[in-house]
Amino acid sequence: MDNWIIQIIESLGYFGIAFLMFLDNVFPPIPSEVIMPSAGYTASRGQLQIVGVIIAGSIGSILAAAILYAIGCKIPKKALFRWVDRYGRYLFIHSKDLEKALNWFERYGHRIVFWGRMIPAVRSLISIPAGMSQMPFSKFMLYSSLGTIIWTTFLACIGFYFGENQELMFTIMHRVGYIILAITLCFCAWWLYRKFYKIKPR
Repeated sequence: MDNWIIQIIESLGYFGIAFLMFLDNVFPPIPSEVIMPSAGYTASRGQLQIVGVIIAGSIGSILAAAILYAIGCKIPKKALFRWVDRYGRYLFIHSKDLEKALNWFERYGHRIVFWGRMIPAVRSLISIPAGMSQMPFSKFMLYSSLGTIIWTTFLACIGFYFGENQELMFTIMHRVGYIILAITLCFCAWWLYRKFYKIKPR
């Protein structure tokens, strides 16, 4: 476990946890899969309370998500479509693809936000398209908070109960992460099949 992360948490306490989780979402130098288990491990040694660790980590993550959502709301759709019309061909993206993606997010965005908050890297990216698609802020915060609290609780408890056995701890995290990623990919595959490949009855 990264000793420098533990040192920051021990020095700054709950504020340090919230700050690191905020950075993980805005500019992920270190993933929450390292921060929260480290914080949970620190709590297991009696220096912090596990409930406080979960609350601090969730607050930092949710605050960052809200800021990224606000940034997404400020991005004009027209400007985005103009950019795609001009440069999209280099990325094999067309305006109609963007329109479909935004419509899909408007319809299934709450599920994407919920599960996306538990997937590394995705959690940092998911808030901006949620804002761009004009998902209601209350709905975004509800599903974002639920996904965040579940994931931070899981990671903190892993560190709290298994911090002394790091090999077992990371094995559990990786397996659960793969399960969540598989669920998300299956949902995306189902949607793509239904949207593009399913033969409509005559």
